[in-house]
Parts: sequence; C-alpha cells; structure tokens
Amino acid sequence: MDTAAVILKGPKDIGIDQLKLSDPGLDDLVVDIRFSGISTGTEKLFWSGEMPPFPGMGYPLVPGYEAAGEVVEAGSNTHFCSGDTVFVPGANCYQDAFGLFGGAAHRVVTAADRVTKIDPAIGAEGALLALAATARHAMAGMDKAMPDLIVGHGVLGRLLARLTIAAGAPAPTVWEIDENRRAGAHGYQVIDPETDEKRDYHSIYDASGNGALLNALIGRIRRGGEIVLAGFYNQPLSFAFPPAFMKEARFRIAAEWTHDDLAATRALVEAGALSLSGLITHERSATDAPQAYHTAFTDPACLKMILDWKGHA
Repeated sequence: MDTAAVILKGPKDIGIDQLKLSDPGLDDLVVDIRFSGISTGTEKLFWSGEMPPFPGMGYPLVPGYEAAGEVVEAGSNTHFCSGDTVFVPGANCYQDAFGLFGGAAHRVVTAADRVTKIDPAIGAEGALLALAATARHAMAGMDKAMPDLIVGHGVLGRLLARLTIAAGAPAPTVWEIDENRRAGAHGYQVIDPETDEKRDYHSIYDASGNGALLNALIGRIRRGGEIVLAGFYNQPLSFAFPPAFMKEARFRIAAEWTHDDLAATRALVEAGALSLSGLITHERSATDAPQAYHTAFTDPACLKMILDWKGHA
C-alpha cells in the first residue's frame, strides 16, 4: 500500500508526498486518518532544526502524533473492527522515511495495542487526546500536587487548568504574557505575570517550554514548593542555586503519557467532565500542509492547527 503523507525532508523543508507502507500483520490495524494535529512543541523543533539528538530521529521524517481516523482493516488478533473510530498516537510504518511520530498521513499501519477507540462524534477534537493525556500524566499519581500556578495559556496550559478543576481542586492561576491568549478561560483566572505579587505558590506547572523562567519561578514558590517541567526544553536548563537552596525547592519532570493516562482522559471526555472545545483555532486541508505548518509554528493566534485528510488517497 501507498499513502499520501507529510514529509519533513529537512529544517523548514516540508511537503506532501507518496510513501510505501509496511504490510500489516495479524496484530495490526490499517487506519485511514481523518484529522491530524500539529504539535508546536517537539514537532516545531524538528521543523526548525533545533531538536537535540533524540532516539529514532532523522530526515526524511513523517511528523504527527495527534491523529484520529477510521479502521479500514483489522488483523485477526485484534479486538477492533472495520469502521471503528480510533485515536492514533503516530505510526512507524513507512519504508522510506522515519516514523518517530508518523501520524500525519492519509493512511497508517499500526499495532492495535497503540490505538484507542473513541466516539465518532468527537470529530477533530479526537486528535487532542495526546495533549490531554500529557496534561493528565503530569498531574496524576501519588505524591503529585495539583497546580496552583500554571505558566502559559496554550493548549497544554488550558488542559492542565481544566483537569485541575475537573479533579475538584481549587482553580489555578494561569500566567500568560500574550494579551490575546488570555481569553478562553473557564472557571480560572489568566493574568499578566507582571501583575502577580504572590510569592508562596505550592506547585507551579510550567507549560511554556521556556527554561529561562526557572529563576523567576523559584522566587514564586513557598519553602518546599515544587516546579513541574511540563513542556519540552531544547536547551540545557540551569538555575541559581542559593535561592533554590533557601526555598528547599523541588523539581519534577513530567514525562510522556501512558496508555492508562489516555484511557482515563478519554473517560473524562466521554463523561463530560473534561471539555476539549475551543482548543482548535485553525483547520486546513492536508493539501495545504506546508502553509499549515508555517502558520502553526509562527502565528501566535494559532493554538492548535488541524489537518483534514478528507479526499486524499
């Protein structure tokens, strides 16, 4: 089988091309992708050429780990059926390109245990489950405090705030330096950090990916407070030791989401406890992928760009 796919041939060299797919096995699914999202974190670093060495990386690369589509062929060892709507966290199924992410294609072959069945009515928002699961992973589990301050009101920051409220915790404060991005809050306050005088936050979640903020954040926690690094950082992180020493600061890195996080997030969405609405601000046909990626990575008004694969083969 062949498929149309987004190909990143090198920094800022992106387009649509045909790729040959690996043959599916008994444990695999063939999925026609309907919607794929563009990540402004890790994918932007590949696009710009700033991604540090990472296992499995290289060019040409098929990006995309946020995708939703329909099963068109199910291996006999799977519990899926043709017609099921699923979330796909990428695929490594291309014979002539790296599939470190691999979800930005019209058709993918993937192991069935990687995908999650979702409600067809969720539409393009189904592609947001990876980010929602990422936010949930940062917060869920033993010895993890809910955020009382979130830095950044992008999609990840909004999901962290929504999950905090869904968990019944007090509404967090959210910092956002871009005035236009302060809109869209529901049940919590988004403010300019310059106007915030609070210096005793218990748990600060950084969703900005800006490692240069560490010293400022250390000055905002109370003694024994925690800073959670929930973004992705392409530069080495450093901070002044004396202030952190005086605060007895704790740092935690939020890693990649797990299948349990995805299942729990899906349950919250289906129960109406977590809304994914208002997070997709831009949608383009996959035919316009080069411009869509440029917009996603350079336009501050773009929270989440979705590619629509309808009509591709």
